[in-house]
Amino acid sequence: MITSTYGQPLFPELNYCNRCCMPESNEGVVFDEMGICQACQSSEHKIRIDWTERQTELVKILDQYKKLNNEYDCIIPISGGKDSAFQLHVLTKIYGMRALAVTFSHTWFTETGKYNLQNCLDKFEVDHIMFSPSTALVNKLARQSLYKIGDACWHCHSGVGAFPMQIAVKYNIPLMIWGESIAETSGRATHRNPVRKFDRDYFTKVSAKRYPDEMVNEEISAREMAPFRMPSVEDIEKVGVVGIHLGDFIFWDDERQMEFMRDVYGWREDKVEGTYKNYKSVECRMAGVHDHTKFLKRGFGRGTDHASVDVRAGLLTREEAFELAKKSDTERPPALDWYLQITGFSQQEFDEVMAQHRRNLNITALTDEKFSAAVEGFRKAKGEK
Repeated sequence: MITSTYGQPLFPELNYCNRCCMPESNEGVVFDEMGICQACQSSEHKIRIDWTERQTELVKILDQYKKLNNEYDCIIPISGGKDSAFQLHVLTKIYGMRALAVTFSHTWFTETGKYNLQNCLDKFEVDHIMFSPSTALVNKLARQSLYKIGDACWHCHSGVGAFPMQIAVKYNIPLMIWGESIAETSGRATHRNPVRKFDRDYFTKVSAKRYPDEMVNEEISAREMAPFRMPSVEDIEKVGVVGIHLGDFIFWDDERQMEFMRDVYGWREDKVEGTYKNYKSVECRMAGVHDHTKFLKRGFGRGTDHASVDVRAGLLTREEAFELAKKSDTERPPALDWYLQITGFSQQEFDEVMAQHRRNLNITALTDEKFSAAVEGFRKAKGEK
C-alpha cells in the first residue's frame, strides 16, 4: 500500500510544475527550462499586461460590429454559469451591446443552474435561443462518449461550439463572444500569445476531440448528428463569423467576478462535486462525473485545477494545494450512479473503459497497479473504505 506524504502529490513519480500542482499528464502542458507550466507563466504575464490597451482594442472590435447596425451586435453563448453571467454584465451594461444569448442545453441542468440561467435573462433583458437535444439521444451519446473520448460529455463539448455557430450563420450575426481565455487554466495558450484565430474546428480541437460523424453507431444515426455539425466553411465565411474571448481583453478573476455577480445580481452558488469550490459548473449535475473521468485518465481532476489557480493567486501554498487536490480528486461523485443508470454501464464496465484510456496515454507513473495503489492508500489513510 502506498500512502501519500502530506504536501506531496498523489502520484510522486509524475513530473509536476515546480510552482503549482499541474502534472505532466495534463493534455498539452508545456514546462519551461525552470519547470514552470504555461498556465503559471501566463499568470506572471497577466500582471504585466497593459489591460487599458487591451480594453481599447476590445472597444474598437465592439464598435466595428455595432456599426453594422444588424438586429443584434453579437452572440453570447451562455449556460447561466458564472462566466457567461459576467459576460452579459460586461457586454450589455458596460458596453451597451445588443446581444442575442444562445444556449445549447446539455439537458443536465441543476435546479441552481436553471435559476441562474433565467435570472441572467431577466436581469440583462436579452433575447434568448436555446436548443435541447432529446434525452434519449443524450443518453446514447453519453455512453458512446465514454468509449470515444473517456468523458461523459461529448454532446456538450460539441454542441456548445456548433449550435451558437449555426445561429450566427442563420441570423447573420458575425461576432461571437466567449468568456474565460484558455490561458487562464489549461496552459494551451498564454496572455502573450492568446488564441485569436477562432475557426470552425476550435471546439473539436480543444474539447470535443471527435467530429459528429465519428459518434455514429448502430444506435445513433447520422441524421441525429445535425445539431452538432458546424456550418460549412463557405457559410461561415459569407457571414464573416469571428469569435473572441473576453478574458483576452479584460483582467479575468473568476472568483471575484462570481462574488460580484452573486452580491449584485443574485447569482447562486451550490455544492459542486469533485472540487472544494462552489461555483464552477454549478449549473450541471454531471460536472463531478466529467472531472472524475479526467482523474481516472490523467491522475488529476478539478481539485487540482482549482488548487493550482489558488497557488498562482497566492491564496494557497503548493503543499496546501496538493492536500486539497488529493481530497477532491479521489472522491467518487454521487452523480456517477445516475450516469451508470442512464447509459447502462455497470461499475466494472465503466472502470475498465477508463482504465483503457489511461493505459493508452502510456504514462509509467499511472500504470493500473500504481494508480490503484496510490488511490487506495490515500483513501485508507483518510479512513475511507
